[in-house]
Amino acid sequence: RKLVKQSNRLMSDFFIELFSEEIPAGLQSNSRNVLLENFQNLFEEKKILFKKSSSFSTPNRLIILFEGLSKEIIQKAEEIKGPNVKAPEKAIEGFLRSNQIEKKDLLKKTLEKGEFYFFKKASSKINTIDLLQEYTPIILDKLQWKKSMTWGNYNLSWARPLKSILAVFDDKSLNFKFHHLIASNSTFIDKEFEDKKKIFKNFKSYKDFFSQSGIIIDHVLRKEFIVKEIEKISRKNNFIVEPNNKLLDEVTDIVEQPNILVCKFDQKFLNIPKEILIITMQYHQKYFPTFDKKGKITNEFLVVANNKDEKGYIKMGNERVVEARLSDAQFFWEKNKSQNLVKQVSKLKNMNYFKGLGSYFDKIQRMRKLGGMISDELLISKDQVELSASICKVDLVSDIVGEFPELQGIMGGHFAEVQGFDKEIALAISEHYQPVGLDSKTPKKPFSIALALTDKIDTLVGFFGINQKPTSSKDPYALRRSALGVIKLLIDNNKEFKIKDLISYSTSLHKDQGFIFSNESSQKELSDFLMDRLKYYMKEKKIRPEIIEASIKAHGLDHMNKIYKKASTLSGLISKVIGEDIITSYKRAYSILESELKNTDLELSNTTDPGIFKNDYEKNLFKKINEIRKYFTNIGKDENYRETLEILAGAKKATSEFFDNVKVNDDDKNIKKNRLELLQMLCRTFDNYINFSNIEIKQ
Repeated sequence: RKLVKQSNRLMSDFFIELFSEEIPAGLQSNSRNVLLENFQNLFEEKKILFKKSSSFSTPNRLIILFEGLSKEIIQKAEEIKGPNVKAPEKAIEGFLRSNQIEKKDLLKKTLEKGEFYFFKKASSKINTIDLLQEYTPIILDKLQWKKSMTWGNYNLSWARPLKSILAVFDDKSLNFKFHHLIASNSTFIDKEFEDKKKIFKNFKSYKDFFSQSGIIIDHVLRKEFIVKEIEKISRKNNFIVEPNNKLLDEVTDIVEQPNILVCKFDQKFLNIPKEILIITMQYHQKYFPTFDKKGKITNEFLVVANNKDEKGYIKMGNERVVEARLSDAQFFWEKNKSQNLVKQVSKLKNMNYFKGLGSYFDKIQRMRKLGGMISDELLISKDQVELSASICKVDLVSDIVGEFPELQGIMGGHFAEVQGFDKEIALAISEHYQPVGLDSKTPKKPFSIALALTDKIDTLVGFFGINQKPTSSKDPYALRRSALGVIKLLIDNNKEFKIKDLISYSTSLHKDQGFIFSNESSQKELSDFLMDRLKYYMKEKKIRPEIIEASIKAHGLDHMNKIYKKASTLSGLISKVIGEDIITSYKRAYSILESELKNTDLELSNTTDPGIFKNDYEKNLFKKINEIRKYFTNIGKDENYRETLEILAGAKKATSEFFDNVKVNDDDKNIKKNRLELLQMLCRTFDNYINFSNIEIKQ
């Protein structure tokens, strides 16, 4: 899409600014990208060349810039093919209409497939400015906001009320109307005082003007400025600000004149759990909490203000806001931490979980029993797992979780610790919603694994049972996340569970409570869903598709960790000598077997007869196969997959010498059969890892 060399006098810059009331941060990024892409598509379709394209935004301004855009398009003369001369009259009329011509303008040409109408289109010159004036309103109308509004008596739907359109090409103002607004070469220069307007002939003068006013139009430069300022202030004050790109993107899009302020709150609030402090500052106030060199949270925080704060009013206002929120949080914390968790379990009877799945009390009763089954596999205390399941949802009735819903589970862990429960139980409760995504932390302690797995299996079984499964576009109950959580709990902890048995037992626990599942195929569908999520997980880990398929075919649902580890290890070695040796050995044997068995009625037995071997090459291969088989017989649950692949690769010498010196398709049918059985034995031995037949050495 970039421009080939062209004279500068034939090129110019096009930029458009859409000024509105403040657009929420979450809507800016998508609209910038979509609008830019729509203009790029237009220019590509119309064969208009340009050097560079960019999009920018501030809270009030959405800006698109094209540099070095061709001023005119020369359309060469061409013959446009139309319908067959025998086509229905309607088709011919449609062709005439779309090209704005009459039937007398048509000529006929005979082609291989018959006689067709053609139209000779003369060469023409189109001025880009005319095209921009025609198509810009259409492109603006096509912009779909995730959330939008209408205002006044206007039909226009925009993220926030749109107040002006500045549109300039080649230092000239574009002349077009978009709903109730008329494009011009001027814009509001002060968002607070909308009577102040200024004319801009080009983007350079526009950018320079706002730069002199301290406004950074380019959101990328604005973000870089904020990062550098935070780093500078952190060094000066000897504290640490943990990276948080999501928060950084958000504050970048809510300011245009960033100014970083160091603020403080009363040290007494450091006695409440740090998660409350962090969530209050980051998610509710968009502040950056700070930490000392040991990782402990401090009472200082950073605010990205939108103006200079010469009199200190902005700092004072932000400190007052955070003090008020933390005072509420401290009150709830002091009140809730002393309320006995066990005595509050009965309150969950009045808290609905989901229609058809009962209350949260019903859920934890199921979790107690399911957790007991999981504890047996982990060889940990059944009573402790049942206790943690009983109280893990009690924080949902607390004031603090009502105020900060994001802290569910985490606050339950704090309550349990304060009330003297074992640290392992408190940790299990705080972590039982984890992991929540591909890169999120996975619980590692046995009680934490048991409780997190119990919660996710119960959720998945219940929702699949009542037919509330994810669709291709929607997953309102985050079941994909729950399934991924199950997979990560197994893989990250190198564990295998009898998942099918857990699904079956969980299904019976729902039925024991009187909940009837409308989906009779729920267990199979959930099993397939989990395997599908495992495929997705492996794909995200850059494992090749054919290795994913082969590993999944080799093992079932109860071996998800094994499936992943085998695929991951092979994927890492496939392009190295080990991988090449394995695939070469296997493929040579497999292709001969496939070819011979396809064209004959020959039936091979599961063994081979060493008594009729004719040479050492057969004997050596037979010996090597038996060594590998012995290895597979002796390996237990703790198989070292790299070691297995190295052993398989070690068969390369014996297989190569066999193929180089032995004629498999011997004239003696018994010898031929025996040699084919030897090759079959080789392939089946390799199949103990996975079936390598569809795996290529290189992609």
